[in-house]
Amino acid sequence: MAARKPTLSLLRVALVAALLSAVPALALEYRSISEDAVVLYDAPSLKSNRLFVVGRHLPVEVVVTLEAWAKVRDSSGDLTWVEKKFLSEQRYVIVTAPTAQVRASPDPSSKLLFEADRDVVLEFVESLTGWVRVRHPDGINGFVRASEVWGR
Repeated sequence: MAARKPTLSLLRVALVAALLSAVPALALEYRSISEDAVVLYDAPSLKSNRLFVVGRHLPVEVVVTLEAWAKVRDSSGDLTWVEKKFLSEQRYVIVTAPTAQVRASPDPSSKLLFEADRDVVLEFVESLTGWVRVRHPDGINGFVRASEVWGR
C-alpha cells in the first residue's frame, strides 16, 4: 500500500504549530520602584541624560534588561532606563481612570469601600478576570476593575 502524501491543509497546520511553538510567551513583567527618589535616564548609563525622579512604589513594566539596567515603561507609555537595583518585585498598580471604585467583592453592585483618584498607587494583591484585588496603605483590601488601573 502506498503512503499518502500530506494534503496542503495538513502542511499548513503543521507549519503554524511549528511557528507558534517557536514564539516565546509574551508575559508582561511588572515591578515597582523600591526607593523614595530614583532617577530615570534616557540610556543605560549614569552619564546619560536624567529625565525624571520618581518615588517609591511607582509601577513599571520591564521591557528590556541589560547588565545592571532595565528599560521600563510607565503608565503613560514613556520608556526610560533605571538601575535594576532600584526595582522591587513587590507589585503596585496606579489608578488611570479619573476615579476608581474599590469594592468589597469583584462585583459592581457590591459595597463601595473607597474611591481612589487618578495617579493613586495601590498595592497589587491578585488579578482576577476583569478585576484586581488591591490593598490601600491604610490596610483596606478591595477589588477594582482592571480597566481602571495599570500595572497588573
